[in-house]
Amino acid sequence: MPCHNYDIPTSRREFLSRAGGGFGAVALAALMNEPVLGAPSAGAATNAKIPTRFGKAKSVIFCFMEGGPSHLDTFDRKPLLNQIHGQKLPPSFKVPVLAMGESDAPLLESKRAWKRHGQSGLWISDWFENVARHADDLAVIHSCVSDGINHAGGVCQMNTGSIFGGRPSLGAWVNYGLGSENHDLPGFVVIKDSEGTVVNGVRNWGSGFMPAVHQGVEFSGEGVPIKYLDNPKGHTQQRQRDKLDLLAALNTDYNATRADNTELEARIRSYELAYTMQAAAPVAVDLDKESTATKALYGMDQPETAVYGRNCLLARRLVERGVRFVQLYSGAGSKWDSHSRLEENHSRLCRAVDKPIAGLLSDLKQRGLLDETLVIWGGEFGRTPMSEQGGGRDHNPNGFTMWMAGGGVKGGQTIGATDDLGLYAIEDRMHVHDIHSTILHLLGVDHTQLVYHHKGRPERIDQNEGHANPKLAGV
Repeated sequence: MPCHNYDIPTSRREFLSRAGGGFGAVALAALMNEPVLGAPSAGAATNAKIPTRFGKAKSVIFCFMEGGPSHLDTFDRKPLLNQIHGQKLPPSFKVPVLAMGESDAPLLESKRAWKRHGQSGLWISDWFENVARHADDLAVIHSCVSDGINHAGGVCQMNTGSIFGGRPSLGAWVNYGLGSENHDLPGFVVIKDSEGTVVNGVRNWGSGFMPAVHQGVEFSGEGVPIKYLDNPKGHTQQRQRDKLDLLAALNTDYNATRADNTELEARIRSYELAYTMQAAAPVAVDLDKESTATKALYGMDQPETAVYGRNCLLARRLVERGVRFVQLYSGAGSKWDSHSRLEENHSRLCRAVDKPIAGLLSDLKQRGLLDETLVIWGGEFGRTPMSEQGGGRDHNPNGFTMWMAGGGVKGGQTIGATDDLGLYAIEDRMHVHDIHSTILHLLGVDHTQLVYHHKGRPERIDQNEGHANPKLAGV
């Protein structure tokens, strides 16, 4: 038998004196949305880590351009590409195995107009003239690297860390490690810009081998953001409460002998969350509360920017109410994929997101929320300098651009570099694992300590391969 050496208090005064020392921990646990020495409900996470320090970022808004935006025409200026347009890729750039495209295809120039912006002098193309006004807030990462050469693998890895499905998404890891600051709203929300199907579907915001309660909750990008939230016609609130109580009793009884069924546990919690959301969510998603000027800031008064502007404004309302992670998909259904007619495709898509994202940055800043909200822009990979089908570009996971702003990030800087044609990352390479590790660090979480034990193995978001970038995160 194990020996427990408990020092048992011998008086009420001594008991109160010792117990009082733990009251602060109870309050801290409540603030961090963690259970306090109590038995969590079946399927709930029990091994999440409280952050080892408090990062500046409290929440994340990830503007995900699905399909792979061209870094060569947006944020990574390459004058040499225009100088040798139409020529073949120089021999010095060739390697035995090129992971994408045809190496003998002619090079395709960038038709964009480029300017330096802000005191930092960041080069940004005219496709993002509104975001460019925030140049001094942006940390532009030119040296991103992924292992996914197609959309399924690339989107999967950018969201989960692996090119193969089945692992928890980044938002699920954040939700698991930090939880939501608002018990009446989900900790992880996903919003698409259309009814198009994102490649891999819900697996991009799934919980993988974690309890299903950590998965993302999808809000609609059109019409009512949360479907079926209102009670059916003729149902009173009390009747709805009674129905949920009965359903919870039946589910809990059924789940008692099936503690490993996290899907059922998540379903039970989702019913309860839906009930509490009936009061909190309508306020959070009611954009009629916003002024005409604010809506115009996001471009909601213009047809081409109205949808993504609405989603960006909704994201701001969610994070200011404690939602931890919001992912905003642009081009749902790989619409940023531009194997041909890149000018036409990207012109339309950049116009749809430029003003809304700029409005989001402006709005967060004027409300004092940018310092605690990490805004991320990027896709699953970039595009090649070689042409495809005359006016398009192929996939390029070997060197592409993303940017971050707010959340403690030092703005007005570029990190890393690609070669002179934008084909390969050659300086300060940041693999997807490094990107995920850096995001967690900015949230105050040591990515090596945020662990979930699965089948006896300690699992981490970076699969033990990532490093937080000191230029971004101040490590």
